[in-house]
Amino acid sequence: MTGRRYSTEEMLEALVAFDTTSRDGNIPLIEFVEDYLDGWGVPHLRVDYEANRKTNLYATIGPDIAGGIVLSGHTDVVPVDGQPWTSDPFTLTRRGERLYGRGTCDMKGFLAVCLAEVPNFLKAGLKSPIHLALSCDEEVGCKGVRPLIAHMRDHLPKPRAVIVGEPTSMKVVNAHKSAITFATEVTGHEAHSSLTHHGVNAILVAGELLSEISRIRADLIAAGDPTNRFDPPYSTVHVGVIEGGTAKNIIPRRCAFQWETRLLPTADPDAVPSRFEAFASSLEPQMKAVAPDAGIATEAVNRVPGLAPEEQSPAEHLALHLAGANSTHAVSYCTEAGLFQQIGIPSVICGPGSIEQAHKPDEYIDQSELRKCEAFMAKLAQQLK
Repeated sequence: MTGRRYSTEEMLEALVAFDTTSRDGNIPLIEFVEDYLDGWGVPHLRVDYEANRKTNLYATIGPDIAGGIVLSGHTDVVPVDGQPWTSDPFTLTRRGERLYGRGTCDMKGFLAVCLAEVPNFLKAGLKSPIHLALSCDEEVGCKGVRPLIAHMRDHLPKPRAVIVGEPTSMKVVNAHKSAITFATEVTGHEAHSSLTHHGVNAILVAGELLSEISRIRADLIAAGDPTNRFDPPYSTVHVGVIEGGTAKNIIPRRCAFQWETRLLPTADPDAVPSRFEAFASSLEPQMKAVAPDAGIATEAVNRVPGLAPEEQSPAEHLALHLAGANSTHAVSYCTEAGLFQQIGIPSVICGPGSIEQAHKPDEYIDQSELRKCEAFMAKLAQQLK
């Protein structure tokens, strides 16, 4: 069976044309990829995240057996709202050797190479399969891929390795930090601002909590990163959103804030929230002495595991060979790789483009990066013959 052939640039042009901003879904892009794969007789399946809006696609090239290699990438992109683009973000625009458009770097460039290489993968007569895993809702907390990973764990032959094609300039990355997002809500007690002893000021309590987070931050910096591989070289804690109060003359009943940790992959993920909860608990007796219904509640709203180094794992060994590299790297941003690692599949990150171009107006990828990725895939096909 012979389908339509695309160059990498032609495939990238097609993928960029789909506005797959996370809030809107990715079904039209997935339908395009399914039609393309059908033309080449490549079997595939969907695993939905949100029915009829957001889905994951898993395709197998070669024999349907254990021990294959997964090439994984997300289809969603971040918004372009308010960004000063100088060209249509959903039209691939060439300027010299650079290709501009939302997702060109993060990470439709990688997907374009993988899909354009399908005819070559088929021609190679693979003895071990190459799987394509296209996910959704990565940009909002690596949420969408989770049903696919569970399906892989429970129903599909176990792959030997996963290569996540986030932009690394084709360097092999074997470690990244975790990300845990928390939502804290302080419930106080309203009163007239002239009678402060009759109320519980939720904003002032939140201020105490924020001061503790600041102290935690300082301790994380002091502890540092023993491996000295990460930038910054320590675990981090950050507060991103805060809201509270009604009027300047009303003691505020409510204050809420959202915060996150970005921990080294070997760090105890419970240490920071446990310390925070202990401090919060120490504030509550004084609050409840004024108003029994006052208190502090914190919820972990999303967890993305870190990627822990597995030196000489099948994934690392293979990726270093294919990239022609002899050393690995670490990054501070999160990917889906840690989720694959959690179900026992060795995983690394290696993809075209620089993360410095991601999420910005006039996002671009250099064509030379696509050529390097094509060479990587050609070597992979030869390796699995």
